Amino acid sequence: MLDDPGLGTLADEGARGLYPFLSPGRADLGAVLAEARRSTEEKAAEITRLRWQVAEVAGDELAECAQEMAIRFAAGGRLFAFGNGGSSTDAQEVATTFLHPPCGLSLPALSLTSDVAVVTALSNDVGFDVVFARQLAALGRRGDIAVGLSTSGGSFNVLKAFEEAARRGMLTVGLAGDQGGRLADLGVLDYLFVIPSSSVHRIQEAQTTVYHVLWELTQHALGAVPGPRARGAG
Repeated sequence: MLDDPGLGTLADEGARGLYPFLSPGRADLGAVLAEARRSTEEKAAEITRLRWQVAEVAGDELAECAQEMAIRFAAGGRLFAFGNGGSSTDAQEVATTFLHPPCGLSLPALSLTSDVAVVTALSNDVGFDVVFARQLAALGRRGDIAVGLSTSGGSFNVLKAFEEAARRGMLTVGLAGDQGGRLADLGVLDYLFVIPSSSVHRIQEAQTTVYHVLWELTQHALGAVPGPRARGAG
C-alpha cells in the first residue's frame, strides 16, 4: 500500500495530524527519526507518570474495590463490562481477563458489547441510550458487578447502565478520564477511577493498567494466585 501513490492517502493525512514530523518535504531522515524517537519517549514518560499518579492517589481504593469484587465473586456474583468505541474493546478485554485469566481462577464475566445481535436490536428497537441498561435489567442481579468505561465520563448509555445497576444492588465501578465528566457527579457509583489526562490515548492506556490491577488484586483476595514473594521463591 505504501508503494502505491493512489492508496493510503487518508491514513497518511491522519498520521501527519498526529505526527507532524511525517509531513511532506522533510527530507532529512536523521531529523525525522530523532523527532519520532523524541515523540515516543515523551508519550512513554507521560503514561508512566499517569500510572504512578493513579497509584498514589487511588492505590488504597483500588485494593478496597478488588476486595469488594472478590467478596461478590465468592458469593456467586458475575461481572458485566461495557463501554463505547475503544472503550467497548476495553470492556471485552476486562471480561476476557476475568473469564480466561493467564493464571488463577476463571471468574464469570460478560462484555455487554460482544453480542452484536443484542446491541443492534436494542439500538434499533428501543434506543442506543439504554443498550447497556436493558441488558443489565435482564441479566443483572444483586451481588453482581458492573464495570463501565468512558474516556470522557459523559457517555449517556454508560450513565443509564450504572443507574440500572445501582437499582439492582450491583457493585458499580467506573473508569473515566480528565476530571470524570458526568460520572463524577452521578452519585450512584461505589468506585470511580479517574485518569487525570485530556488525551484519549493516555487515558485508555492507564485504564488498561487499572483494570488489570483490579483483576490481579481480586485474584489475590480470593487466594487464587501467590503474592510476589511466593512467585519468586523456588
